[in-house]
Amino acid sequence: MDSDTTRLGAVAGSVETAYRSAFALLAEVGLGPADVVHVAEYATAGALGARDRVEAVRRGEMGERRVPVATIPVEGLMEPAAELAVELTAHPGGGRAVGELRIADGIVYLPGIHPDDAAHGDFRAQYRSCLEQAGDLLKAAGLGLDALVQTIDHTATSTRAEYPRCGRPRRELLGGTGTDGRAVHPGAAGILADRPVRPGAMVSLDALASTEPLRAVNPGWRRYDTLTYTPGVLAGKTLFMSGFGALEPATQRAVFEGDLLAQAEFVYAGIAAVLREAGLGDDLPYGCVERLVEYVTPAGVERYPEVAEIRRRYFGDGPALTSVVCSALLRPEFLIEVVPTAVLP
Repeated sequence: MDSDTTRLGAVAGSVETAYRSAFALLAEVGLGPADVVHVAEYATAGALGARDRVEAVRRGEMGERRVPVATIPVEGLMEPAAELAVELTAHPGGGRAVGELRIADGIVYLPGIHPDDAAHGDFRAQYRSCLEQAGDLLKAAGLGLDALVQTIDHTATSTRAEYPRCGRPRRELLGGTGTDGRAVHPGAAGILADRPVRPGAMVSLDALASTEPLRAVNPGWRRYDTLTYTPGVLAGKTLFMSGFGALEPATQRAVFEGDLLAQAEFVYAGIAAVLREAGLGDDLPYGCVERLVEYVTPAGVERYPEVAEIRRRYFGDGPALTSVVCSALLRPEFLIEVVPTAVLP
């Protein structure tokens, strides 16, 4: 691998235990707080209601070091009594700080973004506000929104009917031209979370960008021709992918309703197709998948442990795995959505 970035799966527990365990895991690979470039906090209602405590614990572990933090609302965690899951990304030396951003290995890490007060209760305005704030943050690094490689938005179940309205601001603000001359939109995922990070926020946004030239990766799935996201975006050697659910690309029909294991198999096969399209050939070196974030609905939790064997067949034991319970997914038939990151050899 050319990448020196270390991606660790989230560790869950009480706020204190989650942070202590995450940094202990980081120490096991020879890294420490000075190497951290991004922190993701998957927060239950309890953690969202104890923000001062969470921040105090984070400061206790990080000291004076400041890095982008994304607080991601979740319905629950796989450990029923856990309050918080902490996921660390690190790079030797910690990259460089540019405003509120941190850049390492060509990857630009942004903090979690929430709509400004001027957007009030209009979903589209709130979504546009989040994208515009991302653009303002990227200006500090001399970049624009065309540098985005991945967006993950978190909205409430009650906004599911309104969700298509985010298409206009995405279409107007996102997209660039790749190294092959074709259009590139970032990979994307939409996750439903019924407890907002901030009161009144109908959406929050987590995003990554890159200083590298970009190339869209699509195994010929025509549905993406009219969408504002791409199955995969290759930036240097890192492949950032969209969220994968059990959706048949040709018909846009959800498949295997009610069957978590069949959905997981379908999802992993779709990820494999994108990896092949990225240039890995038929003998897929699945060890290139470094990170998987798996969002599971409450209806899928009971059988979720059985997914492990299917995942192992596709990706071995290598990927850093973060598993959380979301309120729902954009397609009500979905029980699981997976967001992968890979680094090509």
